[in-house]
Amino acid sequence: MNKPASRRKRATPAASSKPKPALKLSKDTQQQDNPARATIEVMAVEVPEELSESEQRDRLHLERKVEHAFYEAGKALRELRDRRLYRSTHKTFEEYCRDRFGYSRRQPYLLMDAAVVFDNLKSKCDPLDHILPTNERQVRPLIKLEPSQQQKVWQQAVQKAGGKTPSGRIVQDIVDKIRERTKIPNPYRVGEICILLPKDNPDLRGKGGFWGVVIHVGDYSCTVQTWDGEYTVKIEHLKSLELLDDDCLFMQQLCLRLRQLYQVASRDEAVDWLLQGLGKQAKPYLSSLQSKLLAAVEREYKLSWKHQK
Repeated sequence: MNKPASRRKRATPAASSKPKPALKLSKDTQQQDNPARATIEVMAVEVPEELSESEQRDRLHLERKVEHAFYEAGKALRELRDRRLYRSTHKTFEEYCRDRFGYSRRQPYLLMDAAVVFDNLKSKCDPLDHILPTNERQVRPLIKLEPSQQQKVWQQAVQKAGGKTPSGRIVQDIVDKIRERTKIPNPYRVGEICILLPKDNPDLRGKGGFWGVVIHVGDYSCTVQTWDGEYTVKIEHLKSLELLDDDCLFMQQLCLRLRQLYQVASRDEAVDWLLQGLGKQAKPYLSSLQSKLLAAVEREYKLSWKHQK
């Protein structure tokens, strides 16, 4: 009978009698054990250089210039327009601003309106605070308000901003809340030229960008006459072109001419192209070719038009 294999015990090596080598301390460890030999790093701190009184005055003066740049631009644009100093090179103020400054049609008017609001706020502002607008966007929501309302809204906006210059969004929020609580007068007037903004109004679908003449002003809406009809819309569906009275008169007469042509039942399709093109051209003038085309079409359909003053 076979005997089971015996299990052998593994021999364990005897503990070495040799002493273990001592651990070498690193340089950092030695410095920790010996604080006297530690290296101390000292960070250099820049001390702000004080300005002299004259330099402080110059800084404040230059900062005010930067902050009020939009205000100075608005005042300059108003003088350029009122004195018609653009007439040697351009037919219209809008063309001049576009070519000279790269402005859109509405931008110069926004700056001019902002300058008026700024003057109003400056007359009310506490001279110790000097919390005044620093860009046009901050005062844009105030343009349609009465001067006294502009001042109140601005003061509330400054408080809401923690005593600092408020953003345009803060100012707009306060104006919106006032509109909800109180009745703000309709900013539009009869005879004003506006662009239709369809937004969520299904009656204005396909009419985006068309201009028209305000023929009736209600509490919260206006009736606008365009080349192809009349539309009663809320004020948020309108955008004023901010034209001078003479330019408004030209657009009013042009609207009547286009409406007269639109009422011709047997008109050619080419006439519709002309009507739609001029109906979207929100400018207080016609080019030489446009004027000739319109006059030729009127003669074709025996339509008479007498210029009104």
